[in-house]
Amino acid sequence: ILLNRKSGSQVSSLRVPKEPQNKVTVVLGAQWGDEGKGKVVDLLAMDADIVCRCQGGNNAGHTVVVDSVEYDFHLLPSGVLNKKATSFIGNGVVIHLPGLFEEAEKNLQKGLQGWEERLKISDRAHIVFNFHQAVDGIQEQQRQQQEGKNLGTTKKGIGPAYSSKAARNGLRVCDLVGDITVFEDKFRLLAEHFQRMYQNLNINIENELEQLKGFAERLRPLVTDGVYFMHKALNGPSKKILVEGANAALLDIDFGTYPFVTSSNCTVGGVCTGLGVPPSHVGRVYGVVKAYTTRVGVGAFPTELNNETGDLLQSRGREFGVTTGRRRRCGWLDLILVRYAHMVNGFSAIALTKLDILDTLPEIKVGVAYKVNGKPLPSFPANMDVLTRVTVEYETLPGWCCSTEAVRSFEELPPQAQSYIRFIEDFLQVPVKWVGVGKSRESMIKLF
Repeated sequence: ILLNRKSGSQVSSLRVPKEPQNKVTVVLGAQWGDEGKGKVVDLLAMDADIVCRCQGGNNAGHTVVVDSVEYDFHLLPSGVLNKKATSFIGNGVVIHLPGLFEEAEKNLQKGLQGWEERLKISDRAHIVFNFHQAVDGIQEQQRQQQEGKNLGTTKKGIGPAYSSKAARNGLRVCDLVGDITVFEDKFRLLAEHFQRMYQNLNINIENELEQLKGFAERLRPLVTDGVYFMHKALNGPSKKILVEGANAALLDIDFGTYPFVTSSNCTVGGVCTGLGVPPSHVGRVYGVVKAYTTRVGVGAFPTELNNETGDLLQSRGREFGVTTGRRRRCGWLDLILVRYAHMVNGFSAIALTKLDILDTLPEIKVGVAYKVNGKPLPSFPANMDVLTRVTVEYETLPGWCCSTEAVRSFEELPPQAQSYIRFIEDFLQVPVKWVGVGKSRESMIKLF
């Protein structure tokens, strides 16, 4: 109870605004994915207490290199490598259980140990079933036949699983670890629903149910009330809590290059809805930006380079999807696109990755404005037909034509590379906090 000085009356301390105890640090992709988020997360996860995934599924792929060992993560938060941290898969994630345990097994063989002791899974997370994955493939086939173009999905069942969630006939982790007979009935209804929609869909209901029952027992010790878990973490003793985004801003279901997007919110709003975190607990938001632009699959790509330079970026950057192995399309850095991502996410700072891939280029172009029919576009267009017609205005900057791979401080970088970084900061009005010049942990240069 506090004393009101003017009136001398008592005022409840409840009326005094309380500062959040702990805030979450968020790492998000600022382009079309594959920006190197895993490396930034790995860096921050080394001293984190909790590392969370808030959306997406095993359509995402993060590669982390530790002591020359390359780990691939799809569902597991890449922070699972930190033996002192708890990894948390939030309610906004859709989980394919065979994929989860297979991924753990693969990384186990590479040296990942004790992951089950430090992984928690929200009881409200939805499950991706094998038939969701089969449906994903059928839908892509149909799009190809009807319109001659598909969406370029990973065929991991993510879209159909989120469709079930939105249609309110999806099944969640709490259903699987609850009354199994009730779960079986609901599962049969959901499978039959998809069989009616897709005549050539073959589902072995009994087989999949048998498999799921086995997973239920392995899953049970990992399941927790995610809302209560996060609430305790946020309001308890001081903790470092990290959230790693999957996919990226331009793949967001609301703000991305729709319809060539994923089925979840991979912008900052997905942190609140995918974990049950109040907005007041969101702290620093770091945007990960590749020093050039890549895109997997189809969709508009204004700065794409269908030439030798594009091939050079592709081969030097080893641009193949972690999840699909598909060749990534490459182009110049598009700052109009990154500025738009900043508008939506409000980046505190940026991690600029793969700068070393530009080492051999005599000059480097950066997209700074869009025009359509000769007229400047004031903002990033919602309509993809417009985006396919834009012409990009470029700023040409000098290259540095020497290797930056051994560089470990900003001052050691060639002056032209420093200018490139400062140009990006000035355009976006966001500071660059890290610069990546290689694959290892040590190759992330910290600027401040």
